[in-house]
Amino acid sequence: MRVFLTKRSRSCLHLVQCFVVMLVTVTSVVGVALTQQQASSTSQGVSVEAQSKESAMLSHPIQLTGSDRFIKAGEAYFSPHNNSIIFQAIEHPKEGQEASPHYAMYVGTLQQDEAGHYTGLTNIRQLSADGSANTCGWFDPNDPDRIYFATTRVPPGQQDAPGYQRDRGRYRWQFPVEMNIVRCDLDNTSDGPPKLETIIENPDAYVAEGALSPSGRYMVFCSLESGAGDLYIKDLVTDRITRVVHSDGYDGGPFFSPDGKRICYRSDRRGDNHLQLFVADLAFNDQGEVVGIEREHQVTNNAFVNWAPYWHPDGRHLVYATSAVGHHNYEVFLIDADSGEESGSRGTLRYGTNPRRVTDAEGFDGLPVFSPDGQHLMWTSQRGDDGSSQVWIAEFSGDLDAIGSP
Repeated sequence: MRVFLTKRSRSCLHLVQCFVVMLVTVTSVVGVALTQQQASSTSQGVSVEAQSKESAMLSHPIQLTGSDRFIKAGEAYFSPHNNSIIFQAIEHPKEGQEASPHYAMYVGTLQQDEAGHYTGLTNIRQLSADGSANTCGWFDPNDPDRIYFATTRVPPGQQDAPGYQRDRGRYRWQFPVEMNIVRCDLDNTSDGPPKLETIIENPDAYVAEGALSPSGRYMVFCSLESGAGDLYIKDLVTDRITRVVHSDGYDGGPFFSPDGKRICYRSDRRGDNHLQLFVADLAFNDQGEVVGIEREHQVTNNAFVNWAPYWHPDGRHLVYATSAVGHHNYEVFLIDADSGEESGSRGTLRYGTNPRRVTDAEGFDGLPVFSPDGQHLMWTSQRGDDGSSQVWIAEFSGDLDAIGSP
């Protein structure tokens, strides 16, 4: 499950991964397309000191969404051609109405200037039904007009459903049993939400946190069918579903590696709610079909909350969010995630070695994702002037083989 944070007074961060239903008292959060002038103005909300610390890895940071349309938004992912994103948000209600407590799913088109820098977001369109709870949207890697995401389709029946939480509810997200994974084909001529086709469902258990393999054939997802968060892979050609990770505790937020041979995810298997990162090598049969995992590698092992891992396109590094600098200020880090069979300019890379900080700003920074070409990083941040969670993007220029430390 990928999560999304909102803030309660600048000092209290509430973790919430790959949506689900947010149960936090919040300030306002994100929204619509900014013009280049608006985005540049908002970026001034980041201190000069923070910008200088980040400049080694990030440049031209731009806020993609604003609060004029949405109350909150975040957890965005790129289309295969880097020209669109999918994200979740809560829109401002009409006058006299209350805002939805649940996230809707949206897509938008990235704008670029003549120099190729991203400048904002336009053509924003809602994909999900009004009142439904939604999370974890994803583009088909081979068809940018095909979208997958998790949705309840209708308002969840139990508003206070059991879920994951830490520190007596300091941060929390729910597991609606109505949540299933759907697919939709975008119709650019239609103004309303597209037709949703159910791909993976379980009427008795939460099913979400899905991501596609690079080939588009397999979907890895989380299900609470067993009572805990286990990871499954569905073959979208044969419809066969295989449980691949079923350790104690809650495993979720999975992604395929760029070569489709591994998955990364985070786990609460120690039962202390300090999430740790893992990578598993997938097992294949003679027909090349996924049948399980061969071995598992633990990437982090500490007293921090580490979550939302995401692969760099080189398949040898993970970017993720962590409480390493405190629960008041989650930041994005980069870490080596290689088998050791290959070497970089500084020597052999190993799982869990050489963590280094990517972001450095007040408030939450997390849910990081690389563009398919690795040239941009997109993440959710509270660095703007109003301190609300926003979708940001920057050019990534970090030296992946550089030596670093938290």
